[in-house]
Amino acid sequence: MASSCLLVNLTHEMGDRLGETIDGPVTQRATPRLLKNLNERAVLEQIRTAAPISRAEISRRAGISKPTVSLALESLLEAGLVREAEHDPDGPSYGAVFFEPVPEAAVVIGLDLGARFLRGAVCDLSGRTRARQDVELVGPDAERAIDEIADLCGSLVRASGIDGDALDGVVIGVPGVVEATSGRIALADNVPGLEERDFRHEVSARLDLPVTLDNDINLAAVGERWRGIAQGVDDFAFLSIGTGLGCGIVLRGELHRGHNGAAGELDFVRIGLGDEIDPCAPAVAALAERLVADSSEGRATSLEPPFDARAVFAAARRDDTVARAVIEEEARRIALHIVPIAAATDVALVVLGGGLGSNGDLLLAPVRERLAEWLLYPPRVEVSSLGDAAVLTGALAVGVRSARDNVFVNRVGGATG
Repeated sequence: MASSCLLVNLTHEMGDRLGETIDGPVTQRATPRLLKNLNERAVLEQIRTAAPISRAEISRRAGISKPTVSLALESLLEAGLVREAEHDPDGPSYGAVFFEPVPEAAVVIGLDLGARFLRGAVCDLSGRTRARQDVELVGPDAERAIDEIADLCGSLVRASGIDGDALDGVVIGVPGVVEATSGRIALADNVPGLEERDFRHEVSARLDLPVTLDNDINLAAVGERWRGIAQGVDDFAFLSIGTGLGCGIVLRGELHRGHNGAAGELDFVRIGLGDEIDPCAPAVAALAERLVADSSEGRATSLEPPFDARAVFAAARRDDTVARAVIEEEARRIALHIVPIAAATDVALVVLGGGLGSNGDLLLAPVRERLAEWLLYPPRVEVSSLGDAAVLTGALAVGVRSARDNVFVNRVGGATG
């Protein structure tokens, strides 16, 4: 009966709010409509959670009477949000009619805009990916990125076979900070021109669709909680180490963006400390170069200019002594960046991602050892299970959550029921 009590409480609360601004007769007309909407939403959520599901089971789970469930189902069927379904062949049906949601009632496009690649996918309301494509960007700038986004979105819709009219919107992960008030992008050096324009509105006008922007690492954190190793974890951080450094923080199950949208910008941690704790790829290359030059005792190493970070990790796997020393220092630097996150948030988990962070076979053990030495309550540290799809997965998760609400709000008869 918890759901029933919730509906009643919500109805009373909303009725009270209406009563503060609307006279009595209008409130009396509004309250039944509000209750009808709440009942329909509750029925839809039960169907999304437990499909295929019968009318009687919906009533039992939601704590709503069967006649009320029937009225809600009639409206949802008319709106095209649910449909009749085959029942579980392993269980008895007793002649009942079963229902399931209509995944194609809306679809969303998720995009991950990086310095080298534009990744995209189309997803329906069930979370099923209908099409996935990646495009290599040559000399990316904001103007070219808009053209590539438009082309990729068109290609994804065609590949998915879904009517473009079902598109609810586009969610794009971008480098840099998406400012909370203006929506402008800051600290996005790797895509020239991105900071000088109203990128979201330009893309929205080009696509004729609603567009949402968010920091790419924030979306990676959302993706890990939706489909990755952080499923079921309410307090965790996603730490991306590659050519740059970023962190997405999830607290109490929700993404924490901060007052300005700049939570997790760990590059600022190094201010006043120099580059000796920088774990990013250029710093790894510089460290390798210095250790090779300092290896005056003739320690054998296969490392040679330009000391690419990938080559350093590959050499470490071959037990190259100098490369192993670089990796040990890299693990120390990563741990140094986890410490303030853990101290301030007491997260249960830190997920490592990015081109360097994904090297769990070399990094996990030494990072865990440092944290166990330095912290009273060290968080669990794991490598992303989504890899380079983490940002894209998060963009789709945000899009699906919004679309599920939008299709209900905009359903046929929803405003006047």
